[in-house]
Amino acid sequence: MLPYELIIKKRDGHTHTRQEIDFLVKGFTLGRIEEAQMASWLMAAFIQGLDHEETRYLTEAMVDSGSQLDLSRLMGATVDKHSTGGVGDKTTLVAGPLAAAVGVKIPKLSGRALGHTGGTLDKLATIPGFRTSLFHDELITQIEEIGLAVGAQTADIAPADKKLYALRDRTATVESIPFITASILSKKVAGGAKNILIDVKAGSGAFMPDLVRAKQLKKSLIETGAELGLNVKCLVTDMNQPLGMAVGNSLEIAEAIETLEGKGPADLTELSLRLAAEMVLLGRVSFKMEDARALVESALAQRQGLVVLEKMIRAQGGDDGVIKDRRRLPAAAHILPIVAEHDGYLAINDCRAIGLAAAVLSGHQGGGFSFDAGAGVLMRARHGEAVEAGAPLLELHFTEDERRVEAELLTRKGIAVVKEKPEVWPLVYEDED
Repeated sequence: MLPYELIIKKRDGHTHTRQEIDFLVKGFTLGRIEEAQMASWLMAAFIQGLDHEETRYLTEAMVDSGSQLDLSRLMGATVDKHSTGGVGDKTTLVAGPLAAAVGVKIPKLSGRALGHTGGTLDKLATIPGFRTSLFHDELITQIEEIGLAVGAQTADIAPADKKLYALRDRTATVESIPFITASILSKKVAGGAKNILIDVKAGSGAFMPDLVRAKQLKKSLIETGAELGLNVKCLVTDMNQPLGMAVGNSLEIAEAIETLEGKGPADLTELSLRLAAEMVLLGRVSFKMEDARALVESALAQRQGLVVLEKMIRAQGGDDGVIKDRRRLPAAAHILPIVAEHDGYLAINDCRAIGLAAAVLSGHQGGGFSFDAGAGVLMRARHGEAVEAGAPLLELHFTEDERRVEAELLTRKGIAVVKEKPEVWPLVYEDED
């Protein structure tokens, strides 16, 4: 087989065999297929699409590119949680500790920033000393002791996904349902957990801007997951505005801590409780939603989730003093408020623009660490909220003024103050089935 011929085949709209997908994935992972050729195939597949069988072949080939974690030492059901990516989405840092506090075992392999969305590992890496790389035995022991470990996929866990993930970010091929399905599920199969909760984001700040596409992704994840032996549960949730108020690595860590203290934004708190309750059900700690919800609400009220987060930070070498003193987290040198020019209601027209502004301020260039961990955007008003002239709408947290100029243009594109109160979106699309 020749990569050139397979690029032509997909470019012209034909389907691949399992052997052809295996050849592409293995060849790229081992460096036998050039990055330029794989980028061309990604764009061809992005435009022409992959059918259900091709999507499964791609997922399996990515799993087979490395090894799989053995979680058999862990007692009870293990649950992994994943988000398809959003702006200000830090629910893993809230829902994970809450679910672990009531007995769920959570092995969580997280990713870096992708496109305009933040990455859980980038956020955790802003905690001084925090290690995102864990050996297998470390991860298992930590889960046994505190119920939760969040780390990077090791070099031998779905290495094909890691390479393709970075290439998709640089080639504008992120928003493909087959690629997203294969990327998520290959990591989950390789990560060892059999029960998976996936938060499928829909809206202008998500990779699936409209609800129809989000439903299609949900269907793809559930059906492909079942064929791979996974029990996948999906919620479709809103991403037309940032989740919570903070968008940016250390800003989001601080907000996650505040939420576990019971002082977080209403939307972040509610969604985190819902996700944590779903994890309790998947982990079979409880069998009714009302009971699961009561457990995690109690854990929040008693700050048990905060205790789990503190233990996790300590176990992974981080400065657990950030729990009580947020000043230990990185902070940007400057803050610029963006204020309302007249009375009205805040309307968020383009959530993605706000995510891009935060990425610009931090210096994220795609697939790597942020250069300014304290930079980002802090919302001062919510979509649909009444504001007066001169009131702050959001703040830009930055160090380099050159980045601030571009970020300010982006945020002004993303928001407006309007005379009539705009439509407010539901937090969870309960009627998505």
